[in-house]
Amino acid sequence: MRSSNPSLGRDTFRGLRTDSTRQVMTINGTVNKTFLLFILLCATATFTWSQYFAGNNIQPLMLIGLIGGFVVALITIFVKKIAAYTAPLYALLEGLAIGGISAMYETQFAGITTQAILLTFGTLFSLLFIYKSGWIKVTQNFRMGVFAATGAVFFVYIADLILRFFGMNVPFIHETGLVGIIISVVIVVIAALNLVLDFDFIEEGANQQAPKYMEWYGAFGLMITLVWLYLEILRLISKLRSK
Repeated sequence: MRSSNPSLGRDTFRGLRTDSTRQVMTINGTVNKTFLLFILLCATATFTWSQYFAGNNIQPLMLIGLIGGFVVALITIFVKKIAAYTAPLYALLEGLAIGGISAMYETQFAGITTQAILLTFGTLFSLLFIYKSGWIKVTQNFRMGVFAATGAVFFVYIADLILRFFGMNVPFIHETGLVGIIISVVIVVIAALNLVLDFDFIEEGANQQAPKYMEWYGAFGLMITLVWLYLEILRLISKLRSK
């Protein structure tokens, strides 16, 4: 199995068989844990949001969220067995960053966060329905295509980050013109397609009877994709409303 989500690589479930006396990973268990992670993320996001509109400096909170979330995510990817502890911590830290980012966008475009949240969950449930209906077949070519496209987006963002240190950036990706909007639409589509791979990957883990702690790991991977999709939708809407 291959997923372009960095937490759900091809070999994630290899060698993780469990014996018949122990509990195994299930789809329902993963869904429940994903919901719990979402609640935790919303809790800290709400806190940062409220601090921003109260006029307090939220930059330290956002930095803690961004850096801490990245570090915890790496730890989770390399030490899957502790995902039950690190995945909730990741959600809490990521919420600090998401709340701050959302508040800043909301200041510029009233109602934008509500629009982005609705579109994110609309996309999630629509793709889940399409996937379960069998309308999208997750073939090897499909996986490779999404993997390559996601990798390209990742390297463009890394290049943009490096260029910013020199007072430059990658052309078009931040612009509100037609080309900039088209680029954002493409990136949103790529992020959304990663959800399909995540559904397929989690289902495969359940079919292979991976250990119970992999439910936390699967939920963690799905949260990574949802956060990315939300931020890209937020960016796209801001470009459209700037027009």
